Amino acid sequence: MTRVRLRWTGNRGVGTAGYTTYARDHEIAADGKPVIAGSSDPRFRGDATRWNPEELLLGAISACHQLWYLHLCADAGIVVTAYHDEADAVLTLDADGNGQVTEATLRPHVTIAAGGNAALAGTLHAEAQRRCFIARSVAFPVRHVAVIAVAAVCSG
Repeated sequence: MTRVRLRWTGNRGVGTAGYTTYARDHEIAADGKPVIAGSSDPRFRGDATRWNPEELLLGAISACHQLWYLHLCADAGIVVTAYHDEADAVLTLDADGNGQVTEATLRPHVTIAAGGNAALAGTLHAEAQRRCFIARSVAFPVRHVAVIAVAAVCSG
């Protein structure tokens, strides 16, 4: 079981007396971990300096994929020396203001050690996709466009 605590910190003294009277600020916490400062997207009167739920969801998908990918590479004997992702998600808003995330795209950039099997490293993203708990839990497609680089052999 996973547990977190959420506390709204946006009461400006009059609570939710009106749509514009309160901040969307909140804190997400769990025992023994730093607090995450959250808000809503600025399009919904949120604070752009705080994490919004859509960013946290995309970050969770990206991190889950990375963790599975690293696991699979280690099992396959592929030495990953660097990994970063440039992920994005599409939030579609309906005419009534409701919305949903309709797709996410991960763009992992992976560097593997010299002599590593780049073709196999590329195929392991599909397996990581199948195993990622978060991607398996969402109702929208999660795509990945991976770049694999093989480190140069140093001769000395």
